[in-house]
Amino acid sequence: MGAAQDDLKRTGLYDLHLELGAKMVPFAGYEMPVQYPLGVMKEHLHTRTAAGLFDVSHMGQVILRGDNPAQSLERIVPQSVIALAEGRQRYGLFTNDDGGILDDLMIANRGDHLFLVVNAGCKDADITHMRVHLTDCEVEVIDDRALLALQGPAAEAALSRLVPSAKDMKFMDVSVTDSDFGELWLSRSGYTGEDGYEVSVPQAHAETFARALLAMEEVEPIGLGARDSLRLEAGLCLYGNDIDTTTTPVEAALEWAVQKVRKTGGEREGGFPGADRILTEFENGATRRRVGLLPDGRAPMRAGTMLYATEDAETSIGEVTSGAFGPSIERPMSMGYVGIDHADTGTRIFGDVRGKRQPVTVADMPFRPATYKR
Repeated sequence: MGAAQDDLKRTGLYDLHLELGAKMVPFAGYEMPVQYPLGVMKEHLHTRTAAGLFDVSHMGQVILRGDNPAQSLERIVPQSVIALAEGRQRYGLFTNDDGGILDDLMIANRGDHLFLVVNAGCKDADITHMRVHLTDCEVEVIDDRALLALQGPAAEAALSRLVPSAKDMKFMDVSVTDSDFGELWLSRSGYTGEDGYEVSVPQAHAETFARALLAMEEVEPIGLGARDSLRLEAGLCLYGNDIDTTTTPVEAALEWAVQKVRKTGGEREGGFPGADRILTEFENGATRRRVGLLPDGRAPMRAGTMLYATEDAETSIGEVTSGAFGPSIERPMSMGYVGIDHADTGTRIFGDVRGKRQPVTVADMPFRPATYKR
């Protein structure tokens, strides 16, 4: 997570964050705002009821060009990229030879090229991975653009004042549009479970664009603290916590992210790293599974909490990978991995919190239904 303070990078909006009173923390090699004066709880609730603006410029933006970049990319992801329509995007995974997850990413079809957004902590490794395995493609790293996310029920109204065409987009649509802030690359997506947009804006216009949105009554700046509780209520994975090289897509309950055409019997079955293990797990199941967890009481069960089948069992059956208090559901929530025998919804198990076994119930995710505009 952290790095030595003087090694940390800053996004182009760093000065604006300080002006807005942000508390800055190290995250994925960057100094990032964890919260603003509003505070994590109110920032979370504001995003759910109005609109929140997030600086996600630390993430990697990459363009993939070639004779057939979709076909090429399918060599290193288990997704169907060839069938992705122009103007649409899809959630994807880089897998390794053991079936583990190197990173999760967004893949957009923009006609003659693909536009990818990868996680900040993995972007250097991801770019190297693509350059090694996609020698028939040009991997262009975009380093002169900021990335902002505007999330919440008022996001459409707010962004449409600056970009009128934004209101015509549906969930997972992408578009490129001219604006007073230069050429904007829009997607109707996000990481909160809310309707909203992610907007790539030229660095030279990023602060002006952010200020134009923040001047609107509906829009407040939101830090990483609320981003974490929002995505956890939505049941969304954080790379490095809930998924990593030791978790497979099936263990991680991400079966929905692998299209039928890439599975056993599909037209383009396999052909991606780790296919043998991943496709076998699709057929036979995995021995453990990522599940939602609702602890009794008011105290969250944080990442690293060991899970047990009974109050006095000696051998653990799994571990919490993320945990926080959910402001919208008004209770603590966690996700983690448990042995498949304990993965059914409603199963009562125990978490070891500071040496005491606390009851927790396996629950469906998302903890709060998504409100995407389909």
